[in-house]
Amino acid sequence: MIINFSDHSPTLRYHLMTQTIIPRPIAWALTSSESENITQESLNLAPFSYFTAISSEPALLMISVGKKPNGEIKDTLANVLNNKKMVIHIANENQADVVTQTAASLAHGESELALIDNKTLNTVPFEGFELPRLAQCDIAYGCELFDIKEIGEIPQTLIFVEVKQLYVSSTVTTVNDGRVKIHADALNPLARLGANEYSGITQPFKKVRPV
Repeated sequence: MIINFSDHSPTLRYHLMTQTIIPRPIAWALTSSESENITQESLNLAPFSYFTAISSEPALLMISVGKKPNGEIKDTLANVLNNKKMVIHIANENQADVVTQTAASLAHGESELALIDNKTLNTVPFEGFELPRLAQCDIAYGCELFDIKEIGEIPQTLIFVEVKQLYVSSTVTTVNDGRVKIHADALNPLARLGANEYSGITQPFKKVRPV
């Protein structure tokens, strides 16, 4: 089967791409609608699977953000434009339900965290960073806005953020000779597939690259 993208709508292209570019990592992005006096009620939390690392020097991550169903810009974009800060978490497979809950479209300024039992999800201070991080995630990137690009007619917004610091839980790491090893099987990251499908990871295996 050959599918010519020029014959199909953006919606169909989206469905085809998200079902074939798999698995995709999920950026569980926390931002704040306030620049000062940040409270739990000011925090926005949303998942994005158009997400990747693009550079190590500078250390850049990128998430691609569309519009809300009503055509407004999403809170993540509005917030990062306002205060230039974001914390990107890597969720684990057991958090699939709560990650999906945070994908709901809420009014600007209404916090997803306020609707979730704080025994399931709560924040703790992110040492050395202005925004908090989720206590239940083993990986959190403290990021500052680097650049924004709009592409396409809709348009889609590419948010580039620079990693300023990284939190990694000791439960998923070992350190040998000063080198940090993060164990993928202990992290058990949640991945996105197509439609309403998610995935965990299989048993990791190693292959040695040729010299």
